[in-house]
Amino acid sequence: MSREFPIGLTPPDWLVRNLRPQPAPPVNRPAVARAAIAMSLPLAVGLATGHATYGALASMGALSGVIGDTADAYRMRILNIAIPQFFGALGVTLGALVYGHGWTAVATVTCVALVSGMISTIGAVASVSGLLLLLNSVIGAGLPLPGPWWLAPALMSGGGLLVLALALLAWPLRSGVPERAAVAQTYRTVAELLAAGATDGYEDARQAVTQSLNQSYDLVLARRARHHGRSPELVRLLAQLNAITPVVEAAPAAHQAGRPLPPEVPEAVRHLADAVETGYSGPIGLNIPAPADHTSRAVEQTLRHTAEVVGSRSPDLRTTGLATSDDRLGRPAALRVRAAGAARDVVMSGDSWRYGLRLALCVGLAQVLVSTVPVPRSYWVALTITFVLKPDFGSVFSRALLRALGTVAGLVVAAAVLVQVPRGWWDVPVILLLATLIPALTPRGYGYQTAAITPVIILLSDLLNHQGTALLLPRLLDSLMGCAIALVAGYLLWPESWHTRVGDRLANAVADTARYVESAFRPDTGGAARARMRRRLYRDLSVVRTEFQRALTEPPPTGRRAAAWWPLVVAVERIVDATTAARVHIKQGAKPPSDAEIDQVVVQLRELSDGLRRVETLYAVRTDLSGPADSVLEPLRQEVAAARAVTSPK
Repeated sequence: MSREFPIGLTPPDWLVRNLRPQPAPPVNRPAVARAAIAMSLPLAVGLATGHATYGALASMGALSGVIGDTADAYRMRILNIAIPQFFGALGVTLGALVYGHGWTAVATVTCVALVSGMISTIGAVASVSGLLLLLNSVIGAGLPLPGPWWLAPALMSGGGLLVLALALLAWPLRSGVPERAAVAQTYRTVAELLAAGATDGYEDARQAVTQSLNQSYDLVLARRARHHGRSPELVRLLAQLNAITPVVEAAPAAHQAGRPLPPEVPEAVRHLADAVETGYSGPIGLNIPAPADHTSRAVEQTLRHTAEVVGSRSPDLRTTGLATSDDRLGRPAALRVRAAGAARDVVMSGDSWRYGLRLALCVGLAQVLVSTVPVPRSYWVALTITFVLKPDFGSVFSRALLRALGTVAGLVVAAAVLVQVPRGWWDVPVILLLATLIPALTPRGYGYQTAAITPVIILLSDLLNHQGTALLLPRLLDSLMGCAIALVAGYLLWPESWHTRVGDRLANAVADTARYVESAFRPDTGGAARARMRRRLYRDLSVVRTEFQRALTEPPPTGRRAAAWWPLVVAVERIVDATTAARVHIKQGAKPPSDAEIDQVVVQLRELSDGLRRVETLYAVRTDLSGPADSVLEPLRQEVAAARAVTSPK
């Protein structure tokens, strides 16, 4: 008979959230196949030629390529895999040059950690590049590598480039397919949003639309940067993305009306999604019932315009209301200009220096520790710190916890393999099998990724030093020491780690919301500018949500403080929706609000934003918003009053 745990034995919520697996999409089977081939093939070639250690190094390089093999678009795969390989080769070269040089090696790796931490703040590709720069420099400085100085970088880069070659095999046959699929998926998420307009699932559906729009624009604009806007296919995809924006803007009005749209409406959007995905051009008939009110009329008009754009073989971006120079982010600047701007931002950014110094301090302490105290396989201490202290990978505290647990689980698997499987050719099918788990388990969370990677690293390391099960206990101790250094020197000693950043970021979002409200009803603000502002605002709120979810995994009091902000996050999103809905009503003939009404709402939002910047916890505010009951801004005033009311402590 089951019984409940006593209260004292009930695990805390923050621990449960850390250990709960994340919802993951279906397994990416092509990525699984690429991982299996790229990591087992070099090892097989090395064994066949009598150079197993060379094969192991190439397989290690392939592992870094597998970790970076996350993009759908082919051009993004080049960036995600090839650029980090260059930094990885540089890192292992620097590390190998100072191997066995005592304090020179400590100083070199510490300086590399500073640079790695600073460039990691630029973006996703730079983050992976900084990770490989530091990881490989630690490996080169702590592990004797075979052959001349250039061989190890060449082998490891070759393994990573093998993953890239496998990822690009279908490019000639599937060029543009991932981008079309992403845009089509955006249309399908919009269909779900319209279907959920009068249900409790509206908030989740809107979040899905925001994420899908962000992903689609990123893919299309990243590819467009190379073509400089000249590719008709990319112009068409961008026009299709721009055309769905008015439909997204009409959704809040439908939600505000509280009446479900006819099922033919979301079905029509799904029909358009199929046309986008197949690349169809031609007349597209829409079976939509006649509109019954202003809201349904707005949806019907935007859908018919979207159908015209989708069916056009060469649409003009100006017909979508957003000209080429007025898309979401504008035409991407040249790579040289963006690189110079990123370098300038890194050098001038206080956050960049703080993170770089934080990482350098922890790695430097680890290198000093292992240089003064005999620690077997000591380079694993710094490797653990590098993974745990990544700024964009989640909470330092939760990653240290998950790293320790994932390492234990991975060592259990590695122990079973080392004891039961003979070394040699049997390593090839074992690596092939274990490699498939890395892309399959990584979306589940960091602990699962660690558990999948650990046995692979152990087996490849054993091919280099032939220590067998003697590797297991040092690996565990080194990981625990690395986690301890990261927690103490990279978390507890930095007060900013204890305080949630949700409040500051939410204050910025509220200030941006005030600007959006101010511009939404001014005749001198163009529709393209309003659309860009609204999309940026939703993207920023999505970042706030991510930061909120990250803060919830922190132990008290940080987790509790973050949870207190959640109602306000939702309230701000509802304010943006109400503003967009009011704009749609005005476009359909409603009377515009007076300047005094607009100014009152803007002032209240700015007061709220200023207050959020000054406090760590919620506080009492005024909620005296008034105006004509029949004004188009009445729903917006109610949402602003609700947002200000939830800041009052209960």
